[in-house]
Amino acid sequence: MIPVILDTDIGTDIDDTWALAMLLNSPELKLEAVVTSHGDTRYRALLAAKVLAVAGRDVPVGEGTGTGQLAENRRGQAAWLDRYAESDYAGAYRTGGAELMVETIMASPEPVTVLCIGPASTTAQALRLAPQIATRARFVGMHGAVRRGYRGSATPVPEYNVFEDVAAFRTVLAAPWPITLTPLDTCGIVTLEDDEYGAVRDADTPLARALLANYRAWAAALNRPELAEQRSTTLFDTVAVYLAFADDLLEMETIALAVRDDGLTYESADGRAVSAALGWRDLPAFRRDLVQRLIRSG
Repeated sequence: MIPVILDTDIGTDIDDTWALAMLLNSPELKLEAVVTSHGDTRYRALLAAKVLAVAGRDVPVGEGTGTGQLAENRRGQAAWLDRYAESDYAGAYRTGGAELMVETIMASPEPVTVLCIGPASTTAQALRLAPQIATRARFVGMHGAVRRGYRGSATPVPEYNVFEDVAAFRTVLAAPWPITLTPLDTCGIVTLEDDEYGAVRDADTPLARALLANYRAWAAALNRPELAEQRSTTLFDTVAVYLAFADDLLEMETIALAVRDDGLTYESADGRAVSAALGWRDLPAFRRDLVQRLIRSG
């Protein structure tokens, strides 16, 4: 099993919750800790903790680097979180997410995968605290847009996880660890519809029920409750989870990546070498595998 630390901005876009459910049902991965990044990291950490509790997992959770602020219309899963508190969580709950990341990596007898599916604020802070963690870990992230933009557009644009904290992503790129990314080129076209979506929506396992309850709360907060009955939103972050243990279904390229001040990522001779998923070998096979991971009972 591959030891993993998840760095997530769960609680804003619903795809982080789908990714966490996929990770928890992926036997190839051993989740060692969850840290949160960007905005109100306490809301995010409590949300992650409650999902972990539903799944019967008590891995350490840490509030990471953020301002503590998040607009009410960006808290779409607050209704599902309800009054859940850190005292309700059976596992360790920490206010220092970056410190938790450093301690977990340094204590691991084998290299750790830092799986980042949000702005890389907490990962960057961990690198500032202990640069040596990059020699004991690799970075897998959902970041950037290289040759495609959102929804398969032929025009790359600044991608959210990068432009929300450009300095943090630059810190990640500067660290001497292997980097694997799914930019919008591949993760931006992943959705579940029709029978594939129905299999997840109707699954009767605790984690799948919690996932759909979160999705319904999130969709209701957007005044679009019908979404949760019909199809998924774009499941960007699930591709990063897949890349933590495999890449067979994707077309991988080693490219030199740079970042503009506005967050646009682009190929440059002066950029950092990364392994990037820039195309699909078999997207339908990925969707089928994703469904099976989400509906399995443990």
